[in-house]
Amino acid sequence: MDSLTQACLGAAIGGTVLGRRLGRKAVIAGAVLGTLPDLDVIIDYGDAVADYTYHRGFSHSLWVLGALAILLTGLARAGERWRRVTPPIGTLRWGLLFGGCLLTHPLLDAFTTYGTQLWWPLTTPPVSWHSIFIIDPLFTLPLLVGVIAALIKGYSPRLLGWGLTLACFYLTFAVAAQNTVNARIAPSLASLGLDEAPRLIQPTPFNTLLWRVTVVQDDTYYEGVVSLFDGQTPLALTQLPRGGEWQDAALATAAGQRLQWFAGPFLRYRTEERQGTTQLIATDLRLGTPGYHMFNFTLAERRNDGWHAIDSERVDGARPNRKAFASLFSRVFVPQADTCLSLDERQTQCLMPDVSL
Repeated sequence: MDSLTQACLGAAIGGTVLGRRLGRKAVIAGAVLGTLPDLDVIIDYGDAVADYTYHRGFSHSLWVLGALAILLTGLARAGERWRRVTPPIGTLRWGLLFGGCLLTHPLLDAFTTYGTQLWWPLTTPPVSWHSIFIIDPLFTLPLLVGVIAALIKGYSPRLLGWGLTLACFYLTFAVAAQNTVNARIAPSLASLGLDEAPRLIQPTPFNTLLWRVTVVQDDTYYEGVVSLFDGQTPLALTQLPRGGEWQDAALATAAGQRLQWFAGPFLRYRTEERQGTTQLIATDLRLGTPGYHMFNFTLAERRNDGWHAIDSERVDGARPNRKAFASLFSRVFVPQADTCLSLDERQTQCLMPDVSL
């Protein structure tokens, strides 16, 4: 999730656990602890793909953060004994503060699509449950209200408690909505022979009412959107090329292999003339919206004797404009509304039933 949300979550936990004893200090400490894991963004891992795929790595590991929470709890208890604090806060409450603020950060991140390496240093693929968009005001707002009240009043257990409760309820609703969409589209995908194909179901930006469906099959991928208000309206998918003819060249590079591990099959490949050479570019199809994929990386360049790996660079992709967001918003309430999204400067593709189920 975004840094504001993580800070609010940590602050709400800190204020709830130790607000009675420490007042605003508990809220501020919780906010700092809640954002601490994201400080790995300042590390330069060498190139664009490395920076992209090593983020949410060791700093989001449950093993690392659990050990850090134990260490900080021990230091806090030692400080209490040294200062002879009476009555002491105690190991349990210090543990709830440090463990709660640190461990909820990667767990919340795992509900998004990006990918969180919860089990680092194990080399298992990142965890992504795809249940909530990386920025969702309806999740953040209840926490923010409680935190602001606690900072003003010094201690506001009722509003902090309500904020945490509503945030948890909203996350539960998101998971239920995701499962509802998955169940609704399963028969349609089966009728197309796509029931065994890798699929990704995730919310569109800033809401949990309209969901994006991405299905990958060989050299093709399919995009569609499903609203919770669609009822029995048939699902429509748009069929698009995935650039499978470039996959072997991509996987021959270390950066391409790293992206494959990180994003699984949800990658698209293409070539483009850049800096006087033909370069191979990989796009992470998971992030963004249909037609607007912001994470594109150069992997190799073509020379006389074939493809050669290069230091990866990030290539800016198209960003959704106001019209695109308006189309998505209208699609929430109008089944199969015309949600045309520009895929690039030369082509426009509509999320209409190219494949009607």
